[in-house]
Amino acid sequence: MKAPLIAAGFAFVASTAAAETLTVYAPDYFASEWGPGPAIKAAYEAECGCELEFVTGDVLPRILLEGERSEADVAIGLSQDEIARAGASGLFAPHGQDVSSLTMPISWEDGTFLPFDWSHLAFIYDERTANPPTSFEALLALPDDTRIVIQDPRASAAGLALVMWVEALYGDKAGEAWERLAPKILTVTKGWSEAYGLFTEGEADMVLSYTTSPAYHIMAEGDESKKAAIFEEGNYLYVELAAKLASSDQPELAQGFMDFILSDGFQQAIPEGNWSFPAKLDPEKLPEVFRNLPVPATAVYVSAEEAEALKADAIETWRQGLSQ
Repeated sequence: MKAPLIAAGFAFVASTAAAETLTVYAPDYFASEWGPGPAIKAAYEAECGCELEFVTGDVLPRILLEGERSEADVAIGLSQDEIARAGASGLFAPHGQDVSSLTMPISWEDGTFLPFDWSHLAFIYDERTANPPTSFEALLALPDDTRIVIQDPRASAAGLALVMWVEALYGDKAGEAWERLAPKILTVTKGWSEAYGLFTEGEADMVLSYTTSPAYHIMAEGDESKKAAIFEEGNYLYVELAAKLASSDQPELAQGFMDFILSDGFQQAIPEGNWSFPAKLDPEKLPEVFRNLPVPATAVYVSAEEAEALKADAIETWRQGLSQ
């Protein structure tokens, strides 16, 4: 009776050992149980016959530190504001995808960094308690007792995007804009979760987030009171990207994953997993709530090269403006 069991055990060990592993470096939120990672992992493993392992943390800093010794095959969760630095490292390889039919507000031409989702930056408010600004200028003109929470651009992708947004709108007058906004800043948090928590707990009137954030409250909580402030000048376009490592020891699996990113199997996990718009999905396949979300008429966008050139001075302008 034991022989078949022993044989089966050896067969299981052999099949497990034979399964190749794709290692994907990802932000914590992406691979969490409430993020899109679990659904994407299951869908890709069913397709590739391999094992997909997410390694979470600060993606780009870790890869730049590890260099060609990195165990990553793919990096996911990069933003357009950091890919110039990533590309200059020489650590990433072309994605090989046709990006001509992406469903984004801008055209995309980069051959290394592949968009997988997007949204616009916005200040989220509760319509029951706040009178929303309709422009960035109106935001700066709000009473000084308004309580707004933002994120630190030195630690948060959303915080950095806000700095770029101000730079794009105000240029050499960005410092004055920050000085006007400073009295209304309740606090600056390291990350998005802490900031958004202060808002949902009623500690803040507005929080820096994304135009897609209200979709979560509507779909998960049945709460339609949370809204995104759409600005006349336009809202900053935030794009998330993936790239494969040139040093990957699983190049075929890595390329297969890049191919998978623009498929419906991946893209349909984005709206209710990452609460963003997929980079390539027929709008008719979006949940109804996403189809009805207000979208800014203008997308404010700073290219990767411009963002890299502006970043250091823009963060220093932000720091000085808030310290006045």
